[in-house]
Amino acid sequence: MSKIQKKIWTVFAIVLVIMSAIWIALTYYNNKTLNQYNGILERYLNMNEVTTASQQVINALNDYMLNPSLDNLEEIELSKRQVLLAKSHVHKLRNEDNDFTLTNYIHLVDSFIESTNRFILFYSENEIEASTLEFAEATSISNHISDMTLTLIDKELKTYDKFYLGMIEQSANLKELGIWLILLIAFILLVISYWFSRSITKPVLELTKAANELSKGRFDLQVKVETNDEIAFLAKTFDHMRKNINKLFIETKHKARLEHELQQNQILLQESQFRSLQNQINPHFLFNTLNTISKKAYLEGAEETSDLLVNIAGLLRYNLKQMDRSVTLKEEVGVLKQYMEIQKARLTDRLHFKLDVEEDCLKQIIPPLTLQPLIENAIIHAIEPREDGGTITVRIFQQGEHVNIDIEDDGIGMDLDKIEQVLHEQYEPTEGHSTGIGLSNVVKRLKLFYGVEDALSIESIIGNYTKVMLKLPRQKEE
Repeated sequence: MSKIQKKIWTVFAIVLVIMSAIWIALTYYNNKTLNQYNGILERYLNMNEVTTASQQVINALNDYMLNPSLDNLEEIELSKRQVLLAKSHVHKLRNEDNDFTLTNYIHLVDSFIESTNRFILFYSENEIEASTLEFAEATSISNHISDMTLTLIDKELKTYDKFYLGMIEQSANLKELGIWLILLIAFILLVISYWFSRSITKPVLELTKAANELSKGRFDLQVKVETNDEIAFLAKTFDHMRKNINKLFIETKHKARLEHELQQNQILLQESQFRSLQNQINPHFLFNTLNTISKKAYLEGAEETSDLLVNIAGLLRYNLKQMDRSVTLKEEVGVLKQYMEIQKARLTDRLHFKLDVEEDCLKQIIPPLTLQPLIENAIIHAIEPREDGGTITVRIFQQGEHVNIDIEDDGIGMDLDKIEQVLHEQYEPTEGHSTGIGLSNVVKRLKLFYGVEDALSIESIIGNYTKVMLKLPRQKEE
């Protein structure tokens, strides 16, 4: 069976469902009619409940007179509640025909309850004569209730008898009509659907055969359909597609190759940009010369000068490494300590440095020369301009799946415009920097290295402090 035939049969199924829905609707109407009749019967039962409940009360009163126990008293109360419940159901049966009779009926039930209550009161006070009279009164009222119940049921029967017979007859006719209607429509739809599906599926099968040949790569077979409808137009369009599909296929392959090459070029461009940013880091001193001077100073007894030159040589050695590789945070902290020794020798007591590092963070992978430019920027802009110097605090700690590095100084602070320029890589003051690297350069390298936009943030209050915060995704050296 072809797809077109399946669609047509689907339409037939939908129509059949609709007809079934009609049948269900007819059945529903019939059931609704029956439910109405059941409601009438329920009215009779509700009326009869009052009679039954009142008789139960009389029986309970009689048992109580014979045996005035607490259980029998509770039985009386239970029977009274059943009478009141039955009375509440009777309220719903009111209509124009039984309004007066039903009102008297309800008042009679109320009188019965009052008589029962008086019986219990008199009997509990040992007034035997009065209680006996009330028992007789209650029994009489119960008999009246039974008689009036029969009267109400008789009225209900007369009112609804013809209505019920009409409903039953109408329901039967509707059900029979629905069955014949569904059978007739189903037969007609079956015949029409078969004829219609054959008129469509035959040319479609020819198109399917041509498409199968085309899928095998045979572009030389012409598609012909001998009809005068939309299928013929579809066949002509299919034949036109056959002529152009090979050309389109070649163009698609060429486009895919170009997109692949463009993607590779973008990757190469990103790597080139990363290396270009790192290649801005060049040493400004001669490493070998410093080593010689350091040894000479040590031999001459100038140990502090020798240590200073050793630290400078360590910085240069770090800068002379291949800049296309990453380093660990441990290496960065080590070179940072050497750098701070140099700055302390220069600024003496004006510079105070605090370092707090969690050991678990030292294996974190980081781009080289990330911390030194941040510390150097703090020294240039926060410590040097102040006569009494200041304090730089570095905290390295782990928080969830990130390693956080906070660099805080108590300097003059940064305004919001400058912070925005740094974070958007538009601010590159490198005057006085030993590496030629500014804050924006660090921001660029962190974005390229980790592939995130929020690796670095800045918090500052003018005249109070500046805090540079690095939030690095957790990456350990393998």
